[in-house]
Amino acid sequence: MKKLFTLVALLAMFLGANAAEWKEVYKIDYSTSNNFPFFVMGYVPEWVGGVMTDYGADFRYATQDVLDNGDNNGNGKLADGETIVGPVMAGTTEYQKVTGAGPYWHQYFIADGINTGDMADVYTVKALVKASAAVTIDVNMGWGWGEGQQAKASVAIPASDDFVEVEWEYSGIGGPSCNLVAQPGTATAIIEWKSLVVGFMQKETRPTVWQEWLTSDGKPVVVESTPEAIATYMGNAETPWADATVKFNDQEKNYLICAWSKEKGRNMNEKDGWDPFPADIELEEGTNNHVFVCHGQPATTDGDASAWDNQFWIQSPKAWKSGDQLKIHFRYKTDYTGGDITTNTQIHKQNPSDYLIWHAIGDITFTNEWKEFDGTMSIADDMATGWSIAFNLNPKVKDAANFYFDDLSWQSMVLDEGYFVAGCNKGTGLAYEFDTATQFVDGVDTAGEPCLVATVGEKNAYVDEIMISTVRGNDAAFKGATIKVSEDLTTDPEDWKDYTEAANSKIALPGSGIWKIYLDTNTKTIAVEMTEGEEIVLKDVVTNTSEVVVNALEREDLIDSKNNEGVITVNEEADDPAGVNVGGEGHNGQAWDNQFWIVANRELEAGEETVVSFKYKATTEATSSTQSHGAPGAYIHWAAIGNLSFTADWQEFNAAFTIPSECAGKGMKSIAFNLAEIKAANDYSFKDFQWYLKSGEEGKTRENLINATGMQNFAWKVVGGEIITGIKEVAAKKNVSTATYNLAGQRVSDSFKGIVIKDGKKFVK
Repeated sequence: MKKLFTLVALLAMFLGANAAEWKEVYKIDYSTSNNFPFFVMGYVPEWVGGVMTDYGADFRYATQDVLDNGDNNGNGKLADGETIVGPVMAGTTEYQKVTGAGPYWHQYFIADGINTGDMADVYTVKALVKASAAVTIDVNMGWGWGEGQQAKASVAIPASDDFVEVEWEYSGIGGPSCNLVAQPGTATAIIEWKSLVVGFMQKETRPTVWQEWLTSDGKPVVVESTPEAIATYMGNAETPWADATVKFNDQEKNYLICAWSKEKGRNMNEKDGWDPFPADIELEEGTNNHVFVCHGQPATTDGDASAWDNQFWIQSPKAWKSGDQLKIHFRYKTDYTGGDITTNTQIHKQNPSDYLIWHAIGDITFTNEWKEFDGTMSIADDMATGWSIAFNLNPKVKDAANFYFDDLSWQSMVLDEGYFVAGCNKGTGLAYEFDTATQFVDGVDTAGEPCLVATVGEKNAYVDEIMISTVRGNDAAFKGATIKVSEDLTTDPEDWKDYTEAANSKIALPGSGIWKIYLDTNTKTIAVEMTEGEEIVLKDVVTNTSEVVVNALEREDLIDSKNNEGVITVNEEADDPAGVNVGGEGHNGQAWDNQFWIVANRELEAGEETVVSFKYKATTEATSSTQSHGAPGAYIHWAAIGNLSFTADWQEFNAAFTIPSECAGKGMKSIAFNLAEIKAANDYSFKDFQWYLKSGEEGKTRENLINATGMQNFAWKVVGGEIITGIKEVAAKKNVSTATYNLAGQRVSDSFKGIVIKDGKKFVK
């Protein structure tokens, strides 16, 4: 009994040490706003009883000026048949609600300024929402607007009279601050949003040590992470930080000033502009407390530039580099009596007015009461070399106002710096341990040339994958400062490969074992040498020569006018040839009513690089979209290998296919082909299949994902039928339809007179 108790106790200790807890990084209750608080992307959700309401694609929104004169491209004028329903506010801008020419494709923000600096593997969104009809929409999580800076999710919202919690996930987030953009497209359902939270399951990590860069005596100090142990804030305005002799372009001294101000028309320069200056320090009215003040003047500059007619900066003592983790604290308020003032923030370089990047700590809303800000920033690549946070004080309110700041504090995470390597083994389940990552040391390569060297893996704990970072001491920081190789590594220690900096990058090793890793940081190259273990022998890529014929049946008219890529489906044979959903009886079809799947032999991980190849043709020209599924029919993500255009002649498809980040942890296993993009019946043929892990050697792979023979890797279904897997025949048997067709292949009713085709036979009715 004692032994059993000891085992249970040890197990509890182990589970407790590795337990994960929910960490919330963003929360919004839409009832705290009375109109749309985000940037308008052409559509303006409305506020009804504290609920953000999307009235669907039957409406669009535009300013009266655009309705009268058009936008910069001449578009957007009120068209024939359109009518104005009434005004809707977004911030201080009035938009007109318009109807009469829908459905209009639409999208809008549902969140902004989400703190994703933890670089978690998976972020979860939980929203209280309801819809007038069941609808599936895309919601993008973005940390930028460039290629690869948007993670996508397909979110199913059920029809309900009450608010329900809908949950979805994102992985592969690569930036410290994100937004969420809902894309209902041409869906006409009314969607109501009540609240939303974003968070992740955070495992227990070693305690973080923070260094406050400057204390009130101007000296750096290392402190514990408890509030009681933190030294006096560097910017409490009691210490005479302001130095009138320091100018904003003084490269040697301006870091000594922790607070800068710019007020329109003050501190003019020879170019008829005005420069920043050390912020005024004044007594707070009715107290003995000093505060920093920006005496904002009326913003009168034309266009968006008026947002920074008046600015304030919180300056750090040194530049930041990619991967840095920073804490910032400050108090803030305004004396403006015309309502709250929302400002946006940017990152600037050493000179306060030297702009670097548009995002920093999100929007800050000033009120007449003191508020406190406490946040953590993870410095991404585009934020490196930054020195300060700039507050643009006039993005919306252009009136004169005083802005007050106090208790300004910077702290940086104390991290080990250098190069560090951690390993895992996907085959045995050995997990990464970033806290104990091995540091590279000075050494020589196999040719005797100086380089950095580290060994990873040990007996009974072989590794087959590594991550290399320039910092150690925090999981998020480690993953945010990794390197990525340009090609597959080989076991030849003289075969050097180029590398670049990239967040969250994993490097596959050419075997499972103990490895010596060589790094040349001057040329940014890497080589590896196995000292013990089992090398992965590349295999020949296999070709499954089976031919699969899917005899797709005619579908009903589309129930939805929007396909999975947000493009209006053109359906010339339907009652709605332009692809516009006319609704009503008979509109029950979907592009996936006929489908075909290529099924891998195992579940695939997000980020795995594969190659897909096959030949394809069809009796009638047609298109097909593709999706990522788990098992056939278990939809995960709208994107896979792109769209296919079928002709009567065999064509060859060959493309690299990286498993999308949206598939992380969801058991992605198959590629689905939607064969009902056209309405008519059609025969689709596929043969000569290859699907394998990408390698650097032509015709070779670490793993074939499908078998060389047999039909176990294929599945299909047709209208009204079940999914058939493990097909045994070389060609699928022809499905016998009970429908009646004319000689043109068009479906007709039983009352049709003339030559018809039924059950595959012609006869006269």
